[in-house]
Amino acid sequence: MELKGKLKKIASMLLLASVMCGFTACGDRAGGNNDTGAADTTAEVTNNETALKEPENSLDREINIAVLAGPTGMGAAKLMADNTEGKTANKYNFTVATAPDQVGPSLIQGTYDIAAVPTNLAATLYQKTNGGVKAAAVNTGGVLYVLENGNTINSVEDLRGKKIYATGQASTPEYILNYVLSKNGIDPASDVEIEYLAEHSELAASLASESAAIGMLPEPQVTAALTKGSDNLRIALNLTEEWKNVAGDESSLLQGCIAVRSEFAESYPEAVESFLNEYEASVRYAVDNQEEAAELIASNGIVASAEIARNALPNCNIMYLDGAEMKKQLSGFLNVLYDANSSSIGGALPEDDFYYNAG
Repeated sequence: MELKGKLKKIASMLLLASVMCGFTACGDRAGGNNDTGAADTTAEVTNNETALKEPENSLDREINIAVLAGPTGMGAAKLMADNTEGKTANKYNFTVATAPDQVGPSLIQGTYDIAAVPTNLAATLYQKTNGGVKAAAVNTGGVLYVLENGNTINSVEDLRGKKIYATGQASTPEYILNYVLSKNGIDPASDVEIEYLAEHSELAASLASESAAIGMLPEPQVTAALTKGSDNLRIALNLTEEWKNVAGDESSLLQGCIAVRSEFAESYPEAVESFLNEYEASVRYAVDNQEEAAELIASNGIVASAEIARNALPNCNIMYLDGAEMKKQLSGFLNVLYDANSSSIGGALPEDDFYYNAG
């Protein structure tokens, strides 16, 4: 009977070992860079149960991070420099992308763990992955401005009856402009004429050459246009301030954020927290040391030149906002986008779990 019991015990241990081996095999990660370059391909990803299951142990690799060229990426410049010098708590592998659709698919496929992206893209990815992406912090406020060759536009009301050139049709710039106009009693469809151009650079060149009288542009294209244009070209309206004037405490104009894969955040919360702490310090450096930060921004390919970065930084509203205050302000902004066009944020408002550590 004693021998029989021992044999049963050995058989049970062998069975447990075979089951554990099966779990280990299922946990293997698929490697490679699968950036498709098209944001709408994310529709194929419908849940978090992918082959990219993170191992339940300490992080022993680089954290792969994507930032966008322009304001959304500016706050990371000091962190990128510190990482190169080995001064960071984690090891980071940074990629600077030129367009959001180069980042979205790769984030949800696991090529990137963390990414600096437009806030509406983070919300869209959250919907497309059933909660597979979270907003960890807001890093950029409003970066849109109305420029004028002349001195006739000093309030939103002054835009009534005018022709406005803009970029970003069927995306957040259009919805932001329409919201500000509508809240000031101006019908975007009948009280103004809005002509959308495909490229920021095209509009910047038109404003600089004075072939366009009034145009809405984001930074750093605003600075590029002002640098090349005549003394007649000026910033007429700051849409961040105009948004605040009509929205009050209900929402803020928040255009960029730090997004993190939910699975990565759940598997490595300490690594994410240390990243956010270092990123917040990097943002403060960009705000408080703009001369030095401009050099780092240019050297990392986030903006074309240190001169443009230096002149654009004061208008880029680089910030760090997380937790409950992030949730309050960002949810208000996303609600405005939802009312304008629900597809702009993935078809529905995000649930509470979209906001990382928001309480």
